[in-house]
Amino acid sequence: MPRILAIDYGAKRTGLAVSDPLKIIASALETVPSETLIAYLKKYTQAEEVEAFVVGMPKNLDGSDTHGTSFVNRLIEELKIHFPDIPVHLQDERFTSKMAVQTMIAGGMKKKDRQVKGNIDKISAVIILQGFMGI
Repeated sequence: MPRILAIDYGAKRTGLAVSDPLKIIASALETVPSETLIAYLKKYTQAEEVEAFVVGMPKNLDGSDTHGTSFVNRLIEELKIHFPDIPVHLQDERFTSKMAVQTMIAGGMKKKDRQVKGNIDKISAVIILQGFMGI
């Protein structure tokens, strides 16, 4: 059964999360350097069936674009070129980084581990996926 893959895209790093085949659970997958994202996704989609990408869309509180919005728009175009059969959905990513830090604190993660930005990116991707899946 196919999975849904969420992307928290950043200029340097990209957090990834994936649903289980039944689309009940969202789990952190990986943090990859952004310049290798497309290659990573090509390899992943060869091994696992992905029915959709969910991309976190950065917006300001008033709904206007942020400095990262143009980067995400370029990523969306690349996804459509490299994966024409996989639909791309957008999900509001406002507050996901703050929510990720709070989740790590609530889960008892040590401060040293919370400072690893890749961990924040992965958990942010999980939050994006959970929002999309309605869980």
